[in-house]
Amino acid sequence: MPARSQNIMTVAQSKGHPLLLKAAPVICILLALILWQLVSALHIVQAYMLPSPLATAKAFIGDFRLLCYHLVATLQEAVLGLLLSLLFAFVTALVMDSFAFVKAALYPLLVVTQTVPAIAIAPLLILWLGYGIAPKVALIVITCYFPLTISLLTGFASADCDTIKLLQSMGAYKKQIFTFVKVPASLPHFFSGLKISVSYSLIGAVISEWLGGMRGLGVYMIRVKKSYSFDKMFSVIFLISALSLLLMKVTGLLEKKLSWER
Repeated sequence: MPARSQNIMTVAQSKGHPLLLKAAPVICILLALILWQLVSALHIVQAYMLPSPLATAKAFIGDFRLLCYHLVATLQEAVLGLLLSLLFAFVTALVMDSFAFVKAALYPLLVVTQTVPAIAIAPLLILWLGYGIAPKVALIVITCYFPLTISLLTGFASADCDTIKLLQSMGAYKKQIFTFVKVPASLPHFFSGLKISVSYSLIGAVISEWLGGMRGLGVYMIRVKKSYSFDKMFSVIFLISALSLLLMKVTGLLEKKLSWER
């Protein structure tokens, strides 16, 4: 066989079959669920500590309406917090990109905000803002603000310098350079930060609900924990994980759509 044909076959084998590659995550998840079910069925770990996947599924189906009721509140908090994070992050990144002094002054502060655990801030926010939606949204903003700001700032800085100089030599305004060069260049970085933030928004909402409130998945988790219904606790965990994956997938599709239009 010619050397070129051997190289082509080697590359094809290394990449694997497309269908098999797509099925690999599903196979891995199924194997993990089967192993989990066996561990529970053989009582290697007691059911009150680790409920089986079947028990978790039954708990999810049994409390589906109640979960939906609490889910609406959590999603409202997450969406509002994420939108405010986007607004604040865009304004901050724009100012920092425009003024080097502001960037040098604010960047260390942004890093410092990430050294404080969110669970430590939540009680203070409830003390300052009460038990309504305000402290929950504030915690989500604090959680999502940093990755969005840094991703936008990195994206603005990645704009092609030669293109910017060319437009400047042609008399383009800063607004035009920002709109037609920096914003398009920042999209890949921005969506990377957004994928992280959409999952953080749900997690931040649940954490804030642990410490107070009347409605939300975090409130539901505290209630079932007190009644030692760990199968219901696991059902909420899987629901939050599934929602996070779904939101990240939607973000990826939006990124592809905008990239295609460009």
